[in-house]
Amino acid sequence: MTDPAVAGLLTPADAEALAAAVLPAGVERFVGGAAGAELTLRANRAAFDRLHLVPRVLSDVSSVSTARALLGTDCALPVAVAPMAYQRAVHPDGELASARAAHDAGVPFTACTFSSTSVEDIAATGAATWFQLYWLRDRGHTEELLKRAEAAGCRAVMLTVDTPRMGRRTADMRGAFTLPDGVSPVHFGPRPDGVPRTVSSGVSAVAAQTADVVDPSLTWADLDWLRAHTHLPLVLKGVLDPADAERAAACGVDALVVSNHGGRQLDGALPALDALPAVARAVAGRCEVLLDSGIRSGTDVLKALALGADGVLLGRPVLWGLAAGGRQGVHRVLHLVREELELALALAGCPDLAAAARLRTVVGPAGEAG
Repeated sequence: MTDPAVAGLLTPADAEALAAAVLPAGVERFVGGAAGAELTLRANRAAFDRLHLVPRVLSDVSSVSTARALLGTDCALPVAVAPMAYQRAVHPDGELASARAAHDAGVPFTACTFSSTSVEDIAATGAATWFQLYWLRDRGHTEELLKRAEAAGCRAVMLTVDTPRMGRRTADMRGAFTLPDGVSPVHFGPRPDGVPRTVSSGVSAVAAQTADVVDPSLTWADLDWLRAHTHLPLVLKGVLDPADAERAAACGVDALVVSNHGGRQLDGALPALDALPAVARAVAGRCEVLLDSGIRSGTDVLKALALGADGVLLGRPVLWGLAAGGRQGVHRVLHLVREELELALALAGCPDLAAAARLRTVVGPAGEAG
């Protein structure tokens, strides 16, 4: 039975208010917060708000297609669910609900290293599953996770490259954030020393967990090891500088995700949307380019396509939908994104996504055309 509140959502952002009403305060801060003074979190949205599209007219948009293949997977729209940890903290069904909704919507779902549901169970939902990888101190554990992802049927490996250490997320620290009872990173066992970690004021349990297991020594040379241990397409997530994009393309990666981790890493980092055009020019079609950070609507997706993205990753709105109504909530959010994108394409004179890539853009009321 459909929840009337979920069915009544008119925009993806509407789900945020429903989520706020049901989430514990600490979990709500964990989902919505960011690093430092949250400058980059706000800048991500400001970048979308100041970018204007220049519609074309007298185009036949009686039929509009939002379909596209991403990393070899046919998708109903150029969107994948971003990797997001500990989703059972948001709703008891967690990643399973989100993955099933992604399958219903015809978009890929990215399973996280710090998932609260196993990659095997996520893939068993039938969703086209990508696996997000953090570079672990235990190389054997990294290899094990790669093998598990392949055996489960994952279609790509997404290496996060912007998190050698976790950003200083002060809201989590002030509240000494700890995961709710029964929620844990299921791809990890207990600490090697067997000593349970205690969390006191000024410490986030999530940050402590990350510091325990993530290896900050990751470099370009490690990509050779990764390539040798998986045959899956390789995606690098967290690229902002075109020089890094050029090097990644030269290394033969299959895709890049232009991302500042939703403002959760370096506070003051460049908004991802502002970084996108230079990255797209640097790779020059040698690999796919996805955008993450700040996307809240189908029109945002269109703006990303106009600036050179092949597709986007959708993050927080999915968690809001999950909190608001589990699988139904996520499905409603994804449905709204598709509706908004289809309408935005039509109003911009674009019958398909290839036409969207040819749209002109203007930054600000007196900006120069893109």
